[in-house]
Amino acid sequence: MTLRKGDKTPISIQEHMAIDVCPGPIKPIKQISDYFPRFPRGLPAAGGRSGGPRPAAGPPAVGPAEPARRRRRGGDESDEEDDDDDDVDRLFGARGATPAQPPAKCPAAPEEPVDPEGYESDDCTALGTLDFSLLYDQENNALHCTISKAKGLKPMDHNGLADPYVKLHLLPGASKANKLRTKTLRNTLNPTWNETLTYYGITDEDMLRKTLRISVCDEDKFRHNEFIGETRIPLKKLKPNQTKSFSICLEKQLPVSGPGPGPRSGLGSPPPRAAPHWAPLPPQIDKTEDKSLEERGRILISLKYSSQKQGLLVGIVRCAHLAAMDANGYSDPYVKTYLKPDEDKKSKHKTAVKKKTLNPEFNEEFCYEIKHGDLAKKTLEVTVWDYDIGKSNDFIGGVVLGINAKGERLKHWFDCLKNKDKKIERWHTLTNELPGAVLSD
Repeated sequence: MTLRKGDKTPISIQEHMAIDVCPGPIKPIKQISDYFPRFPRGLPAAGGRSGGPRPAAGPPAVGPAEPARRRRRGGDESDEEDDDDDDVDRLFGARGATPAQPPAKCPAAPEEPVDPEGYESDDCTALGTLDFSLLYDQENNALHCTISKAKGLKPMDHNGLADPYVKLHLLPGASKANKLRTKTLRNTLNPTWNETLTYYGITDEDMLRKTLRISVCDEDKFRHNEFIGETRIPLKKLKPNQTKSFSICLEKQLPVSGPGPGPRSGLGSPPPRAAPHWAPLPPQIDKTEDKSLEERGRILISLKYSSQKQGLLVGIVRCAHLAAMDANGYSDPYVKTYLKPDEDKKSKHKTAVKKKTLNPEFNEEFCYEIKHGDLAKKTLEVTVWDYDIGKSNDFIGGVVLGINAKGERLKHWFDCLKNKDKKIERWHTLTNELPGAVLSD
């Protein structure tokens, strides 16, 4: 078609999205490309396939090569669709890609590194903090835990308060034998206890391999008590005879794991699991020497040869961490002593029965009239029993002191012989073997 001078160049219909179908001359409406920025060939579009920066928005820029490019395309509709796709990609990114980011007015500030301790601070603060101190009395084999106070505990009751108490548990070990607790304070989130709880029979070996778990709980009268938070202290962090104070944020409940007493039959034991970061790895223990450390418990015995009474004074002070023999998770323990050989069978002494406890305190003393020179030929057998009504009493554990003993048991006996009129106390681990000829109660 020949164009007259002054006539406008006709626009092909392929470059329109629609036309005005009203009577009269065809009047094209604006192209869709007019609503999007158009860049000359070779310049990247922001958020598109090249991901470059986007210049300031303005009227579409058509380069000198644009009419020629349109003529070369020859009105192919598929090419026009691709062109529209290019425009959409410039705004929203290529197909299958993430949307383009908005233009940045200024360089982004570098992100601050996350503090691993600060990351948990909000959660810890929400549970509260606990102040306490620990002291290991090495001479008396006692661990003293003084619970001072707590602050900002998590509300557990409908009134926005709690009825908190603190519970201690030595890991690994049976929960009943190792559990101690404070009194309960009512309707407070900032309780002050100032209460000292003591574990007896704690040895240097325990301090190396055990962990003290301290839990704060809310007591409920009509339902189960609720857990608030806890903390765990490896006892190897303590120095003997030095008090160490702590003020620690409570944490969420952690699983109780680590080596502990398995089934007595030895069957059905779960596979070993990796110890968590808070649990110290226990040293290898000779099973023949201490095969029932966790199951049977310990006993504190005092020995003294009295020159005045011409006899051996045997004191049964207390037991700690005894095995649970009853269905309620406790025992009703008592202690028997024999000085062997006992031809007349008159050497038997027996303490009172302590009801429903795994940490009984006896403080009873028995006297065996015997010459000092004859003690080297004697053996002291001490056994711990669980009292049952209407059936045979259960044997919990025993220990033998004398010249045929080994280790601490032998040392305790010799120290008594060497030091007349001096009371010597020692903790001894109970074994699950009946000593000597003691076959029944």
